[in-house]
Parts: sequence; structure tokens; C-alpha cells
Amino acid sequence: MSDVLKVQRDGAVARVTLARPEVRNAFNAELIAELRATFDALAAEPPTTLRAVVLAGEGKTFCAGADAEWQRAAISLSLEENEADARRLQEMLAAIDECPVPVIAAVHGAALGGGMALCCVADVTVATTDATFGFTETKLGLMPAVISPFVLPRIGEGPARALFVTGERFGSERALRIGLVSEVVPHEAALAARVSALLGEVLSAGPEAARNAKAVIRAQRDLPRDEAMVLTLQQAARQRVSAEGQEGLGAFLDKRSPSWREE
Repeated sequence: MSDVLKVQRDGAVARVTLARPEVRNAFNAELIAELRATFDALAAEPPTTLRAVVLAGEGKTFCAGADAEWQRAAISLSLEENEADARRLQEMLAAIDECPVPVIAAVHGAALGGGMALCCVADVTVATTDATFGFTETKLGLMPAVISPFVLPRIGEGPARALFVTGERFGSERALRIGLVSEVVPHEAALAARVSALLGEVLSAGPEAARNAKAVIRAQRDLPRDEAMVLTLQQAARQRVSAEGQEGLGAFLDKRSPSWREE
């Protein structure tokens, strides 16, 4: 627990909450460092203790991008110092993107600028109907370059070209249409309920199978098709002969619950 980030545990589920509601959970150096350290620590946990992560924002907004005071301080930084600052943000996003367990983002209020990247590095992003989104960097004479390696695989070049250059804000229906969010729900109570249901689905899956299913997607990035085919058949076979795969198949054939559901 810190002044800018809350981490709570509910069994094998970690709830990570941005805790700067007074500035709409905007990023500053401290929050970026805390997120990086938190997800690095979570990544080291085994399947027996960590099954899922929920990422949310405290107060009225999910994440409004970069903090104004942090931006003000950046004005006096050199080119090299700006690159180091940007690298720390990218490394934090990479830590979330590479988290071995499913990450569910619960978005309400607004996700702007760097907050958009959090939507993209989560595996499942659920938003309320009234949530607003925007790659607003160009409105400040900047550009969403640092977050683009995480955004482009999620929404594709076409939507990015339209939204990066204009910096316009848009609603949850468009966010759903371009794949930025996975689902849209009517209000915050429905958001909490849907996140709870998703956690139930994740916890009903094999702990190692869920991790490996996520990893196989990342492993195929930028691979030629023939290499991806070899990789995936090897991983599928490895999972099938694993203790968890054997238990899952045996439970299905015996018409009983697998051991991890009993847990």
C-alpha cells in the first residue's frame, strides 16, 4: 500500500487501484514506479497464489493520463532525460502487458492519454457506457508515441491513424467497435458485477492453462506463420500431457469438477 496505489488481496486475486483521485489518477513518476514494482512482484508469484489481477481507478475517473505538475517539470528536461522518463513509462506498461495472469481493467469516468495504454495492456477491459476516451497528446503539442507499441496491436493502424492525429475524445461504443474495450456495461454497479463474473470464469479455468493461454498469444507476436504453427502445436501438446491437463481431461471424462475448482 502506498499513497498513490492501493493493492488488496482477495485470495488468489490481486486488486490494483490507482489512488490519486484528486488529480483524476493521472500519472506521475511515483505512480509509474509503484505500478512497475507492483506488477514485477505479482509476476513472480506462482499459479498457486495468484490467478488474476483487477486494475481500477479510485474516485470519478479511471486515469486521465499525465499529471500536469509532472508535465510542468518535464519542460526543463534535456532530450536524454526525456527519453529516460519515457522509458520508465514504457517499462511500466510492459510489466502490465507481460503479467503472467489475466489482467482485467475496470474503466469508468475517463481514460485519456497514458490511461488509454492501460486499457490496451489489460487482457479484458470493461467500461461503463458513459466513459470517455481519447489519445489527447496532440492537443498539448505532443504525440502518443510512447504508448503506441501497446496501442497498435490492440486497435490496429486504421483507428490509430484517425484518433492519434485528431486527439478527439470519443465514447465507449466507439471504443468497443475498435477493440479498445472488450465490453460495455450501463453503470458502475454493473461494472463491479461484470468484473466479479469474469473473475469467476478465470478462477474456474486451470491456473497454469490460463497463464499458458495468455503466453501463447504473446509468443506469436511477429512470428512467421510456419514458426507460429510449430510453436503452438508444441505448447498445446505440452499442456495436454501436463499434470493439470491430465486432471482437467480426466475430470471432464469422469463428470466431476477438476481439483482447482474444488480449491
